[in-house]
Amino acid sequence: MLPQLAADFSTSVSSASFIVTAFAVAYAGAVLVQGPLGDRYGKLRVVAIGVGLAGLASLACAAAWDVTSLAAARFLMAIFASAPVALGIAYIGDVVPLEERQATIARFIAGSIFGQTIGPLFGGVFTDWAGWRSSFVVLGLLFLAGAAITVARTRSDWPATSAGRFEPLAVHARLLRRTAVRWLVMVGVAETFFFFGGYVFLGAYLRERFGLSYTAIGLVLAGYGVGGLVYSWLVRWFVPLGERRMVVLGGLVGFLFFAMIVMVDDWRYAVPCTFGLGFAFYLVHNTIQTKASEVAPDARGSAIALYACAWAIGQACGVAALGVAVSLAGYAPAILGAALGFAALGIWLRFNIARLQP
Repeated sequence: MLPQLAADFSTSVSSASFIVTAFAVAYAGAVLVQGPLGDRYGKLRVVAIGVGLAGLASLACAAAWDVTSLAAARFLMAIFASAPVALGIAYIGDVVPLEERQATIARFIAGSIFGQTIGPLFGGVFTDWAGWRSSFVVLGLLFLAGAAITVARTRSDWPATSAGRFEPLAVHARLLRRTAVRWLVMVGVAETFFFFGGYVFLGAYLRERFGLSYTAIGLVLAGYGVGGLVYSWLVRWFVPLGERRMVVLGGLVGFLFFAMIVMVDDWRYAVPCTFGLGFAFYLVHNTIQTKASEVAPDARGSAIALYACAWAIGQACGVAALGVAVSLAGYAPAILGAALGFAALGIWLRFNIARLQP
């Protein structure tokens, strides 16, 4: 949507990308509260409430009148939408044995990936057909429906609330005194800084380079989600490779496909490249998610919240940094720089992943 938002609000794509940054910053902050909330009041309860409030915030996005108001509504939306993934992984960590956990988390994340698969297509079609506001209306209604279903299906599993003071900052301070948690946070920042710093601008790059419609851009970017879904289906084949091989393979393959996208002369070749990007990212990301689920078993929701906060901060900083890089050097050099950083991270993890052990 970035090019259309920039046109509607009479600003540049780089300036409009602040909307993405606002969402990521709010997500990063909110998840730090939701992790301890989930540990104390029940992960499924916090998810259900958060999803419902995210639906209302999405409807507010549809009513935005400028970039600032849209960024503010997205900020609120992120506060509530940050609950499902982090607390979902923590819930899996509570109920699934470690030897089965990576494959289970991959299947769980397949739901999120499916959303990322149809999200760009959904946004592109609605932007072309009925305007970007309609996307937020439909998204809001889907959130509200999801909240209602979650309450109906999980209400009986919600634990009784406990007495005592709620001190999320003290919980996180205690966790950050652990070396493995600090390394997890740094890796979380790095993975999304480099990957999504480059990926967010692919749509605008394709628009500028090939003059594609928003629907066509959505179709191209949907390949990322398809690649992630294929990874989730094949994860049991890759787990035997071992964590070290998986992360270095993901980093190098990610760099290769980013480079190919900015080098091809026909936009249709970008479709298999975005497919490869999704596959490459989840080779790295799913491995780190599994490490995050075991780094602090005594406060699993809070530890995963710290990790989720880290990758949200990484995304926010990556998009902001790449926005500056795009304005100074252009899309292709900025995207390639981010891709090189992602490859370097995979190689670094190859030799340092043991640092994430509790």
